[in-house]
Amino acid sequence: MLEIYQVVEDKLIQVQEIAHGTWVNLVCPGEEEINRVASALNIPQENLRAALDEEERPRMEREEEEGQTLILIDTPYIEKEDKINVYTTLPLGLILTKECFVTVCLKEDTILKHFIGSRVKGFNPHFKNRFVLQLLYRNAAQFLLYLRHIDRLITRLEEELQKSMRNRELFQLLKLQKSLIYFSTSLKSNELVLNKLLKLDFLQKYPDDTDLLEDVIIENRQAIEMTNIYSGILSGISETFASIVSNNLNMVMKFLTSVTILLALPTMFSSFFGMNVRVPGQDWPFSFGVIAGISLAVVGLAAFLLARRKMF
Repeated sequence: MLEIYQVVEDKLIQVQEIAHGTWVNLVCPGEEEINRVASALNIPQENLRAALDEEERPRMEREEEEGQTLILIDTPYIEKEDKINVYTTLPLGLILTKECFVTVCLKEDTILKHFIGSRVKGFNPHFKNRFVLQLLYRNAAQFLLYLRHIDRLITRLEEELQKSMRNRELFQLLKLQKSLIYFSTSLKSNELVLNKLLKLDFLQKYPDDTDLLEDVIIENRQAIEMTNIYSGILSGISETFASIVSNNLNMVMKFLTSVTILLALPTMFSSFFGMNVRVPGQDWPFSFGVIAGISLAVVGLAAFLLARRKMF
């Protein structure tokens, strides 16, 4: 999908042709769309395809001769898996040319929707450097928002696990743990790109832009710290409930062992006195009742001793 936007009278509108000061947004583009943008703006196709590889790592490349800059970052994304939200990351490509600003991503529902919906103050794609910083800030803020969602999910799952430990909740915890690993890796990679941008002059022509870049770095570091905290909490919860499951299994095994012992005692008496040979006491009056009473007494004594050893 190829979308072209331009600000006219302080309003973001969609246009048909690529012109100076426009924003070209590519979402999972086809070959024809990639060729059109590459030829119109003289952008190497490998730069446009970089963000279409899910394994691509965040980086920054600047070509002074062409006046082009490629900034590749990871952006958070929510996927549905078995009616459960799974948090992951996707590459997002930002390409600055002399004429236009180009964004490339595999999915549509990303941080770009905030800009398309005109929900960002002072947004104008004509000011490309400012646009980059606003995108980076919104990206860090989106990580923080999703981390708060994960925190609430962890709290809810913890409460549900206290009531009933089912596989469904345990699988959700596993998916959240995997999401936090993705977030941690992506945020640390993004931080390398931000630190590299901090050393360059082309994004810091104005004091406001320098302050905004520093704010982006602070937000990104805060997201890294929150990810580490939640990862530690989730690891602790997982270990605790693994210990609880193991302890419950031991308790069940102890109980079943005790029941087996108690059931074995009457069986031993019945087997001994049920043999086809003469045994002591078979001529006693009320021998069945006496033997049954002795059997019950032995079972009661065994139950008392097992209870004292907390085998029940």
